[in-house]
Amino acid sequence: MDIILWRHADAEYGPPDLQRRLTEKGHRQAEAAAKWLNRHLPADYQVWASEAARSQETAAYLGRRLIIRPELNPETDFRVFPALLSAIGEQQTVVITGHQPWIGAWCAYLLNGNWQAGLDWSVKKSGFWWFRYQQSEGYTHAKLVAALTPAILLAD
Repeated sequence: MDIILWRHADAEYGPPDLQRRLTEKGHRQAEAAAKWLNRHLPADYQVWASEAARSQETAAYLGRRLIIRPELNPETDFRVFPALLSAIGEQQTVVITGHQPWIGAWCAYLLNGNWQAGLDWSVKKSGFWWFRYQQSEGYTHAKLVAALTPAILLAD
């Protein structure tokens, strides 16, 4: 399976948290990332987003139906990730649009293979990490396919 962990683009500050929307900068970031992703994703991928407006606005640039998953909300405990992985078929590609710090924690988990408290890597707003993930005979293996930041994507 391919898993793309895409952090939401730049958003307004202030409560209520789930209603924060993208800024003009965020719209430019999301559009640039979606343009790159749409050139490289297979035809049959899914898009998951949190209930947060900024996550849904970011993901909407892909032009696909969004699957809204509350377990992707900002306050999510990063340890829900293994359960989410089990919901993805072996041949599926899923773009998961969400938030720090759990996006960084999931990136660390995929590359390190275990959870370490406080190990949540920084993922820039509208940056994404693309992983190819396999499970076989009790072992898991994740390969980093791409990791791109907004600065690189906007220069494209």
